[in-house]
Amino acid sequence: MDRHKAMRQALRDTPASTPDALFKLGVQAVNAGLFEPVRDRFAAEVAGARNNDARFWQVLGLAQRGLQDSASAHAAFTRAGALAPTDPLIAHSLARTALEAGYPATPLFDHARALAPADGSVLLGRAAAQHAEGDTAQARADLVEILQANPGWLDGHACYARLTATVAPDDDIAGTLRAALARFPRQADLWATLIRLHNEAGAFEQALAAAEQARAAAGPSAQLALLEGTALNEAGRAEQALAVFTSLPPDSAATTRLHRIRALIRLRRFDQALALAESHGPDEADMWPYRALLWRLTGDARWRWIEGDDRLVSVHDLADRIDLTRLSEVLRSIHRGTGRPLDQSVRGGTQTDGNLLARAEPEIRFLRKALMSAVEDHVAQLPSPVAGHPTLLGTRAPLRVAGSWSVRLDGQGFHVDHVHQQGWLSSALYVALPEGPAGIDRTGGNHEGWLALGENRALLPEVEGFRLIEPKAGRLVIFPSTMWHGTRPFGAGERLTVAFDIAPPIQESA
Repeated sequence: MDRHKAMRQALRDTPASTPDALFKLGVQAVNAGLFEPVRDRFAAEVAGARNNDARFWQVLGLAQRGLQDSASAHAAFTRAGALAPTDPLIAHSLARTALEAGYPATPLFDHARALAPADGSVLLGRAAAQHAEGDTAQARADLVEILQANPGWLDGHACYARLTATVAPDDDIAGTLRAALARFPRQADLWATLIRLHNEAGAFEQALAAAEQARAAAGPSAQLALLEGTALNEAGRAEQALAVFTSLPPDSAATTRLHRIRALIRLRRFDQALALAESHGPDEADMWPYRALLWRLTGDARWRWIEGDDRLVSVHDLADRIDLTRLSEVLRSIHRGTGRPLDQSVRGGTQTDGNLLARAEPEIRFLRKALMSAVEDHVAQLPSPVAGHPTLLGTRAPLRVAGSWSVRLDGQGFHVDHVHQQGWLSSALYVALPEGPAGIDRTGGNHEGWLALGENRALLPEVEGFRLIEPKAGRLVIFPSTMWHGTRPFGAGERLTVAFDIAPPIQESA
């Protein structure tokens, strides 16, 4: 029997008279993604004899959090915290669900920190809460203080850099790293984090300078060479990047496959790139976008198989179902930054933190229902399952949001072409658009502000995609997550959108 089916059966059969066994099973089922049956079983238990068992409220909260019902999860963890006020995991979960719901969370993270002062994930959550509540300057100052005492905390350095890029883009995102490296210049992991952050910021020349400094201070390593090769590649020096990747040990081949493909495409060596993309390895999901691009470039009929069916992309006009004016106001209140986030596709704009559709505002909850209804319609009209196809899966439920966010672009803003490797389906909902001749192109002549599918202008600036979609307020576009997509820059004004990914449903065996 499939392990998920066996776990569902066990959830039904395990008696409440064995609470330790049921609690353990509930945690295992949550970790396996079986949120609905866990929620149903534990909601029934806490409504009855197990009402005063903090562990059962904890599992219920975990299941509700997995379903992104943040308000219900927060209520469950509030009850669990009242029953077990010194449990550090429950305290952290209570703070985390408050943050995800959009509630004030900093005091809750302070309590969780008091119970687990060395837990880095609590400290990161606290910084996110401070940022969400408009106190990013204090969050950065607190991180500086913590990193002075703990200079090897790599996640803390990355958090400081991302906050700085978002709210103070003219500041040095790597200030804490440079201070740590002044004290510990031979720590290769610190150098690697510095180079990686420069790469995420698109500061490739700074990344290359840091790589040279790293070699001198810490000596050569495969990790540093890979990051240097990535910077060379994305800076347009593909031949040099390939030389670096080739120099790495043989066991680095799988790690460098995607980067080598990108270099070969830049060099127009499509046959070599396709041979690599069609080879199999642990990063199989990462290869589909490159296979699709290369099949189309080389005239391979398999492109029709993977992206050619019109039903893979759908357009839904929801303007009559959503109060776009009120939704715009709510979204603008959530946008905290002024600079673009690191390692994201946004250029000339800002992006919200966290999972937007997990928030508890009535407007966001209503939006989620409207969006998920459209996703259900999209999935219902997809072609029949096809073995081996990344989109036409056999099992297509349950439909769960893997991540969601809002983007606010100003004049000349755009998205670089990208894919979402962690998703099954991706989307763009247009909430507000600039008006007038300097904004979105309504004539179709230059397609300014339009959504482009199938382009990768970073690799092949002269190659056009296979479909352009005009943005309209209230319009939702749904497409495969493996499909390259980006937006054309527009002249002036504000472009406000919501985007989300649907997670690939678990493919269960019979």
